[in-house]
Amino acid sequence: MKSCLPERINALTCELPDKWQERLVSGDDSVYKAVVELQVQRCLAHARRYWPSLPTPDIRFDLKGRSAGQAHFGHRALRFNCIMLAAQPRAFIEEVVPHEMAHWVDVLGVASKGKPHGPVWRWLMVHLYGRQPRVTHRFDTTISTPTPWHYGCHCTEGHWLTVRRHRRIERGYAYRCRRCGQQLRLLGCEPKA
Repeated sequence: MKSCLPERINALTCELPDKWQERLVSGDDSVYKAVVELQVQRCLAHARRYWPSLPTPDIRFDLKGRSAGQAHFGHRALRFNCIMLAAQPRAFIEEVVPHEMAHWVDVLGVASKGKPHGPVWRWLMVHLYGRQPRVTHRFDTTISTPTPWHYGCHCTEGHWLTVRRHRRIERGYAYRCRRCGQQLRLLGCEPKA
C-alpha cells in the first residue's frame, strides 16, 4: 500500500463552505443536487493534485433504497440517493460525497485491487478527505425504503415488505416467517401505520 500512495498529503476539509451552507436552507432539490456536484468537483480537484489523470465521474441522482451513494465504475458514474440527500443535505454532502469519491480514487486513481473498504480506501478517507472511514451511513432509511405490501402468517400481525420483495413473490419466490416457518401470504397494499 505504501508504494502507491503519496508520502505527504494535505487533507481536504470536506465541511461545506459558509456560502454553500446558505444555499441549502432553500429546501430545493435542484439546489441540493448542485451542491453535491460542487462537492464532487472539489473532491475531484483535490485528488487530481496527486492523481492528475483521474477521470471525471458522471453524477446521477437515481439511487433508491437503503444506499446513500454508490461508485459505479462500469458506467463511470457516482450515484446518489435523492431522498436521503433531501432529508439531511449537509451531513449527506459532507459524508457521502467524500466516501464515494474515495472509492473513485481508490479504483481509478490508485488502481488498488483491494477490498472496497480496505486499507487504501480507509487511508484515502483519512488523509485525502479528512473524514472518518465509516463503511455505513447513519441516515434514516425508512424514508427511502417504503414498505407498503402487507403480508401475513399464523403467528404475527403481519410482515411489511418492499416493492422489490413483493415483485419477487409475484415471480414465484417464496418468503417464510422466521418465527413460525409458514410461507407469507399477501394481505394487501396499504400505508404502514
